Amino acid sequence: QVHLVESGGGLVQAEGSLRLSCAASGSIFSANSMAWHRQAPGKERELVAGISMGGNTNYADSVKGRFTISRDNAKNTLYLQMNSLKPEDTAVYYCRSYYRGGLYWGKGTQVTVSS
Repeated sequence: QVHLVESGGGLVQAEGSLRLSCAASGSIFSANSMAWHRQAPGKERELVAGISMGGNTNYADSVKGRFTISRDNAKNTLYLQMNSLKPEDTAVYYCRSYYRGGLYWGKGTQVTVSS
């Protein structure tokens, strides 16, 4: 069973930055394909960024050039560096793991960007 705990959310002004972290346990972290998703009020959950076991990354068009996903396998931790934040980035951000055929989610961390 993979256990994921997000942290680093909060309230920030537009154009500010935040770094989210996701601490993973219960698996061989390096064997997880990881991603960040977000869900704004009244909207469906969407993929923000993903990173493969080999370190390949992909991003939603809306965050390209502003967000960076990374992983530290030695620390069993996933990161999301968010720069130039916009009010439309306001959402609950979820960490997601794909490990040995199973999909696992954290409980999320709230990011609020004020204009």
